[in-house]
Order: sequence, then structure tokens, then C-alpha cells
Amino acid sequence: MEQMQPLEQKIQLNKQTNLEIELLLEAVYRLSGFDFRQYNRSSISRRIYNRMKINNIPTISRVLEKAIHDKAFLEQLLNDFSINVTEMFRNPSFFKAFREKVIPSLRDYPEIRIWHAGCATGEEVYSMAILLQEEGLIERAMIYATDMNEQVLEKAKKGVFPIHKMQAYTKNYMLAGGTHAFSEYYKTDYQYAYFHPTLLKNIIFAQHNLVTDQSFNEFHVILCRNVLIYFSPQLQSYVHQLFYESLSDQGFLCLGDKETLRFEEVISNYTEIACNERIYQKKH
Repeated sequence: MEQMQPLEQKIQLNKQTNLEIELLLEAVYRLSGFDFRQYNRSSISRRIYNRMKINNIPTISRVLEKAIHDKAFLEQLLNDFSINVTEMFRNPSFFKAFREKVIPSLRDYPEIRIWHAGCATGEEVYSMAILLQEEGLIERAMIYATDMNEQVLEKAKKGVFPIHKMQAYTKNYMLAGGTHAFSEYYKTDYQYAYFHPTLLKNIIFAQHNLVTDQSFNEFHVILCRNVLIYFSPQLQSYVHQLFYESLSDQGFLCLGDKETLRFEEVISNYTEIACNERIYQKKH
């Protein structure tokens, strides 16, 4: 009987394993339209092996077989591969820098278009809506929040988050320069915090895949924080070109703390506004 390798063992991608993964990702793309073929291979491998452990599947080839014949299992794989790590006011110093470095420029705009790419379950989108409301800009702002995963978008639209996370989120909010009591923005029951529907008024949630979809508007701010780290260098370069073309003149690009403008042809297009917080401004 085939024995599954333990997850604790470091994954060594030999030729056979590489081929199995390539075939699996090709099948996922053909069956679902979601393209993970240029995602960081070590990250994808960890997610595949984790699914193998959960479902007690001995080989990647058997994962491929199950993905082809079992639609529910394919959906599980898609959720495994999508990146859904987020929290409200994540990295508070970023939001504080955004208030200080970006908001003054946005005040001059008659309308403000912001794109949250890879928004996951929406915690950072609501954070931005709260920040804009406190700065008096929410009425002329529109936040476009996109993700490839329809299930997490449905959660994001509800604005409902576990109440046990509110203590950590409140701390983040205060460190980010919040000017009110954070509890003013939501109501609670014994399990959940329900954020006020007024915050949703200026948010549009929509499915968008950075790998396969094109730009859909011109934006003054694009936020894509700790998503690109899961992409191959070639795919990162492609997405950076998408962002550059989608930004208005002197628009702002905000990346995650684990990311940087590593490509020479990319970094020459931007001025660093807050280097430690990965906030950049498009040059003329």
C-alpha cells in the first residue's frame, strides 16, 4: 500500500513531483479557469501536501484524479490555493503612514478611486473605509475590493467578524491612529461583531483574478498587500505592469511588508513615499 510522506519532511521537488504538480495545476486551470501555474511552487506544494494529509491521499497523482472527477474536492483545492490571511488594520504602522503620507494628497481629488486587490474576507477593506470616514473623505471615495475567491467575497460583503478578534483589532486600530472608539463601528451579539452597513455604501466587491483578468478602471490608490509573495517572479512582473497601467498619474501603490519593488524596470516608475511601509507613488 502507498505511504504518504510526512508533512514535517522538507518537500524536495524532484522531476516526477514537479511533473505531477504541473499536471494538477493544468487540470485545475482547464476545469475551473483559475490559473495557479505561475504561483510560487513551494507555497503551492505545501498546500497540496496539506490537502493530501487532510484527505489521506497518498500521491499527487491521486489528487489529480480526484480533482478531475470530484467537483467538491476541486472547490476545496481552489480554497486551499487562494490566499485568505488578513485582519483589520493589519500592520498598524502602514495605516498610520497612509494617514500621514497619502491622505493629504487625496484631499485634492474631487473623487477618489481605491482598488484593494486580493481583499480576502474584507477586514482591510473595512479598515480603509473607517480611515477614510475619519478623514472626511468617504463620501467622495469608492473602494473596489476584489478577490479571485467568490466564497471569501460573500463573507466580506456581510461585514461580520468573530467577536473574539475585536480586542486585537481594537489595538491595531488605536496603533493605526484611530480617532474614535473602535466599538462605535459595530454592534455585537455573543459570537459576532456586525459592522455598520453605512461602511458598505462606498465599497464594491467583485471577483477579479490578477493572473488572468485585465484592468477595469483607473485608480488613485492600489493596495495589494502580501499577495505577490505567492507569485513567481515572472507573474509578479506581469501584475506590476497591470498595476502601473491601472494607476492614475501620481497614484499610490501600497504593497505588503514582505514585498518590495525588486524589479529595476518597476522601481524606476515610482518614488518611495514610506519605504518601511512599502508605499510608493507613480512618477509623472
